[in-house]
Amino acid sequence: MFKKSQFLQIGLLSVALMTPLLAKPQVALLATGGTIAGAGHARTSSQYTAAVVPVTQLIADVPEISAIAEIHGDQVCQLASQAMTPEMWLKIGKQTQAQLDKEAIVGAVITHGTDTMEETAYFLDLTLQTTKPVVLVGSMRPGTALGADGAANLYQAVKTAISDNSANRGVMVLMNDTIFAAREVTKGHPFKPSAFESPNTGPVGDFHDNAPFYLSRVDRKVESPFDIRKLSALPGVAIIYGYAGSSAAQVRAAVQEGARGIVMAGVGNGNLNPDTEKALIAARQDGVVVVRSSRLGSGSVTKEAEVDDAKHGFVVGGSLNPQKARVLLMLALTQTVDLDRIQGYFDTL
Repeated sequence: MFKKSQFLQIGLLSVALMTPLLAKPQVALLATGGTIAGAGHARTSSQYTAAVVPVTQLIADVPEISAIAEIHGDQVCQLASQAMTPEMWLKIGKQTQAQLDKEAIVGAVITHGTDTMEETAYFLDLTLQTTKPVVLVGSMRPGTALGADGAANLYQAVKTAISDNSANRGVMVLMNDTIFAAREVTKGHPFKPSAFESPNTGPVGDFHDNAPFYLSRVDRKVESPFDIRKLSALPGVAIIYGYAGSSAAQVRAAVQEGARGIVMAGVGNGNLNPDTEKALIAARQDGVVVVRSSRLGSGSVTKEAEVDDAKHGFVVGGSLNPQKARVLLMLALTQTVDLDRIQGYFDTL
């Protein structure tokens, strides 16, 4: 016969054994501001102020995320994403890596303004050393607006970050029930909730039936060539926009301001106005690395098509849009000025 004290001990042991099974997954929520942290003066007005709601309030306003995960909030910065800087990318990257290095953390969610979200996402995709899910999320409407999309987006991002199916997929962006790969995503509309798209590849998944449903696989290269742990700044890289009759003065100004690299958002297949081309050749002679991209927003720039890339020492940006080509070039220049190596980064990352 068991004594009463023995039954009590057995019961306590059973509870102790079950507790780890019932524990919620732990997620790092790093907040940077943006519209998802914005507030307006009226529910029907398009006017609002971004980046005024702190991470503690974001968590409290969506209690459903605390029901599915143990949320560790971290206010990295509080700004509208048009004010994002490369220095802030480094801060976000280092703090995200520190969270992901904790064994208990299963994934990270980063709230971010939508204007430059694709650039931050690609920077993190190139630099984070992890197989854990990392999901950037934002909103096109502040939480005070009718039809606000931030709460649903945030819940879906946390749900995606704790899914076993989300591991080893690199950094992703979740907006409007849709999951995008960081390298391919871009913002294509100024205010619609469906603003985000991946013109070349399409999304990698949908959020459906309360879970992420992946349509394709993107395996992350965990061993990134870029180590940001000791970096305090990134090399200056300018983007020059091509158009009919564009002036070479833009190129000369970038060189005079000390740019170590120039991304040329050329017309069509990354093509160059003759005067601009001459200025870019001169910039190369001054040691500035030049990458040819396209202003079109989709497709891939062709090497040696109408431009003699090898002769002039131009790097070809492939399918990266100009803003993402700038991100990669900035990181590449922390490693090398060798054009073959830099072209290799653009061909593979």
